[in-house]
Amino acid sequence: MVGKGNKPSALASTPGLAPQPQVTFSDDNGRVTAVLPTGESVEVLLYGATVISWKDKNGDEKLWLSEAAKLDGSKAVRGGIPLVFPVFGTAPDHEQTSKLPQHGFARNSRWEFLGKSTSESTPAASSSAADLSVKLDFGLSASSLDDATKSKWPYAFNAIYSVTLTRESLTTSLVISNDDDKPFDAQVLLHTYLRVKDISSVSISGLGSATYIDKVGGVSPPQTQSTEELTISGEVDRVYSPADKPGELVPVTVTEGGKTKYTVLRDNLSNVVVWNPWIEKANGLGDFEPKDGYKNMLCIEPGSVSGWQTLEPGDAFEGAQTISYSY
Repeated sequence: MVGKGNKPSALASTPGLAPQPQVTFSDDNGRVTAVLPTGESVEVLLYGATVISWKDKNGDEKLWLSEAAKLDGSKAVRGGIPLVFPVFGTAPDHEQTSKLPQHGFARNSRWEFLGKSTSESTPAASSSAADLSVKLDFGLSASSLDDATKSKWPYAFNAIYSVTLTRESLTTSLVISNDDDKPFDAQVLLHTYLRVKDISSVSISGLGSATYIDKVGGVSPPQTQSTEELTISGEVDRVYSPADKPGELVPVTVTEGGKTKYTVLRDNLSNVVVWNPWIEKANGLGDFEPKDGYKNMLCIEPGSVSGWQTLEPGDAFEGAQTISYSY
């Protein structure tokens, strides 16, 4: 573990080895950046353990981040990949989480950087270099929370969040453990803001025949996605339960201009939230800039939010997503 006060400015590769991923810290130790030798990068803010940047080898950004996003720890980040735990939205009728703010406290808490690890696959005969990856681990526990938050959610827990960068994908994984002597309920979600060039040319597949709750204008009765592809032409805020088969979670694919742009794979997360604020909602969000930024973003958010995960003492829940992109 690297202590908060004595993090090195960079973790350099060992002389004599092939080029290794580089992990560096901002001057205030408030964010961590990892860069692969081939140029791909990821940047994580310790506030909320929020991924705020993910770039390919050409420096092209894959995530949308509001120009007005607060990166100083004063409020949750608008954009990137905020973490939602232990409640999605608000739950005034759920006793355990009724006092918590929207989307819980994970995205508003300072996480601890636990360390980094790298792996290297064996290069194929046709490849000139091995496929490197780097994993960054972050931790949050009940002891890290302020007294006000503890009073609203008085459970002992431990959370480990891992961000793994490869040349072609980004994986984010969250493990929640119940360290208490009583059970607690939780919801988790990875609130990913994907960057697109033009939302009007985007379509989403993998949600055909899925049931969903439409939250625009209030929560509606469950509906069924009647088309194989979903397009965005107005405000969208839906909680989907994809038509998964046992042991096989349907991938969600984002296509732009007829070409596959992103593929999102879920692991142990039964829901997908699709969100775009469109014109009126974007104008009403103070930290959403530019106001026409809705044209360049799409939230595809894997989670477990249609019900509650009940963790008995000693139990753990793990959910993950892997986002891959195509040029």
